[in-house]
Amino acid sequence: MKSAAILTNRPPTGTQEWAASNVNLQDGCEHDCRYCYAKTMAIRFKRATAASWSKPRLRQHDVDRSFTRRPGRIMFPTAHDITDQNLDECLTVLTRMLAAGNDLLIVSKPRVACITRLCDELKPYHAQIVFRFSIGSTDDAVLSYWEPGAPAYQDRLDSLKTAFLEDYSTSVSGEPMLDGDPDALIAAVSMFVTDSIWLGKINRLRNILPLNCPRDPEAVRRGEALMATQTDAAIRALYARHRHDPKIKWKDSIKAIIGLHRPTAAGLDE
Repeated sequence: MKSAAILTNRPPTGTQEWAASNVNLQDGCEHDCRYCYAKTMAIRFKRATAASWSKPRLRQHDVDRSFTRRPGRIMFPTAHDITDQNLDECLTVLTRMLAAGNDLLIVSKPRVACITRLCDELKPYHAQIVFRFSIGSTDDAVLSYWEPGAPAYQDRLDSLKTAFLEDYSTSVSGEPMLDGDPDALIAAVSMFVTDSIWLGKINRLRNILPLNCPRDPEAVRRGEALMATQTDAAIRALYARHRHDPKIKWKDSIKAIIGLHRPTAAGLDE
C-alpha cells in the first residue's frame, strides 16, 4: 500500500521518512525511553520534566477531534505509544481516521493484548493499515535499560506474529539500533514481515541524555559505548551485509553515510 508523497524543501528525516503527517493524543509516555527525542523537546520547551514525562496526560480535545481525508499516509502515534492505559482512546482516534479514508502507519513498541484488540477492531479497515513495530534489540537487558517501561522482546515478537497471522501488512523498525549488530533481529523478524525492516543509527544522543537523564553518568557511559558501535565503518559493513535484502530499508542516518539517494518528498516510505 502506497500513499501520495508530500514535497519538502529538504530531504525528509525522522517521521517524515515514513509518513506525510502524524497524530498524537497525549503528552508523555509510560515507556520513558532514555533516548526519546519527544521527551527531550518537551523538557526543552518546559512542557514536561525528566521525572514527569513517564506520567502521561491525555489531551481530550485530540481524542474528540474529527478527521477528513489527508494527502499521504498518517503516522500514529509519534510522541507516545499505544498502551493498556490509552488503548480505548487510541482506537477511537484510529477508527475516525480510517473511516475518513486515510491510510495509516501504526507504530508501537507493542504488547500482544493491545495488538490483538487493534487487529480485531480495525479489521474492516485492514487494507488501509501498516503495523510497524519498534524492536531495537533481541536482548531484554538492552531493551530494559534504554526503554525501561516498554515491553520485553518476546512480547514485541509475538505482537508481530499476531498482526502477520491476521494478514495485516507488517513492518519492523530497528531504529535506533540498540546493539552493535542487528543481524540477530533481522533473522528473527524477517519471516513475519511483509513490508519492510528499517535500520537507523541512534541520533543526537549527546544532546538528549543530559536532558532526559540528568546527572546520570551511567547513561552517558552506555551512550558513548553504543555510539562507538555505530561508526561510519561499522555502518558501511552493515550495509554491505544486507544491501541485497529487499526487506531492508535504510533511515536517513545511514543513507547519509553510504551516499544513498535521499528523497525530496515526505512519506515516500522508501
